[in-house]
This record gives sequence, C-alpha cells and structure tokens, in this order.
Amino acid sequence: MEPGALRETLGRWLRLLTRPSQEPAPVPRALGADDLPATGWDAVRRARSPQRPRAGVYLDAYFTVRAAIGGDRCGGTDPDGMLCGFGERQGRTVAYAAQTGAATRPAGYRTATRLIRLADRLGIPVLTLVDTPGAANDAEAERQGAGAAIAELFGALATARTPVTTLLIGEGGSGGALALAAPGRTWATPDSYFSVIAPESAAAILKRPPEEVEATAGQLRIGPQDLAELGVVRTDLP
Repeated sequence: MEPGALRETLGRWLRLLTRPSQEPAPVPRALGADDLPATGWDAVRRARSPQRPRAGVYLDAYFTVRAAIGGDRCGGTDPDGMLCGFGERQGRTVAYAAQTGAATRPAGYRTATRLIRLADRLGIPVLTLVDTPGAANDAEAERQGAGAAIAELFGALATARTPVTTLLIGEGGSGGALALAAPGRTWATPDSYFSVIAPESAAAILKRPPEEVEATAGQLRIGPQDLAELGVVRTDLP
C-alpha cells in the first residue's frame, strides 16, 4: 500500500466495520434470465453456461463500495474460488462470502468461516452467493483438510446470531454449496440448480448409461421451481 493511501484505506475500513445492523441483507436481484428452466437438465445447462453472470458481477451491482479480505489465517488463500469482504449497500454495511463458479478449495471455506465469525462479533449482516460444482476433491485439497473446513463453515453459519441471506446464482453442487446456504433464508435465480450430486455422477452411481443423464437430472428435482416446491428455497422477496 502506498503511504498516501493509508488514511483513505483506514477510514474506509472504520466506516465499514463500525456500522452494526440487525436487519438482514437485502436479496440481490437476479441478473441473468427471467424465465424458469423447462427441465432439470435445462437448469444444469443454464447454470453451467459461460455467459451467465458470476459473483463479481453480482457484487459490483449490489455494493457501492467494497473491501476484500483474503486468507484463512492458516497460510492458505482461494482467490479463484471464494470472494470475501465487507461492502456498503444503501448506507449499510454487509459482509459477503461469494463462490465464483469454480470448485471451492479448503482455504476458501476457512476464509468464509473467518468472515462470518467476524461479522457475527461486529453485528454485521452477511450475504452469501452460492455457485460451485462442488468442493475441490483432489489430493491436495484432502491434505489441506477439505472435510474439516466445510464442517467448520457449516457450524459457523448455523450458529451465527447475525442474519445471513443466501442467493443461489449458479451451480449448487453437494455439500460444497450447502455449507454457504442460510437455513430458512435462501433464494435462487432462474439460472441455478441445487443438488446433493451432479446428474452425471448420480447416473453413474445408479449404473445408468450416459444417454440417461438428462432424465436423471429431472428426477433429482434440482431446478429452481423444484427447490421452491420442496421448500429448499424461498420465493417471497422482503
């Protein structure tokens, strides 16, 4: 940081971190398509589209100013999988933890846990954006404690006293996505799906041929309208 920017940076952080609020963060408006997907596979296809708006677009539209935090305080970072920080929305401070559409790594989950616990101590509401095909599951992720990192985030979100608002903006793959979903305060965009397992993997487990993947997606009931009917996501807007 340039010495001349210290005053401005410190002032920004002081403004953001000293404005507690008991009101939940407003739900961001959907930035993609307005119409609902026709089938479960259509929901998957739309969620995986490279043209769909990602977390950065949502954050830019939602906040007038934001300041990022990085690192899990264990020596790890996940800048490609998780964006965390504090921002200003209509004169209020909101903390955010947003998945970027990539597989989230353990450091990303630990950074989100760090953010939620800090926001909880400061009385600042939290916004989470869910968008991941699932947690990273390579050998390095296992060595870095992927399971424990996800479990810790589950605990932090479930016990947070500050209100948490979640918007599912793309892929909601397995526990890697569920860990960021606020109980009772999760919404979904028309460009999203939420599933305990990807349709391809579900078909493989059921020993179905590849041509049955699309039908399997429908049977999993993973589209946004299915999630609303099942009570997994909300459709009312405060």
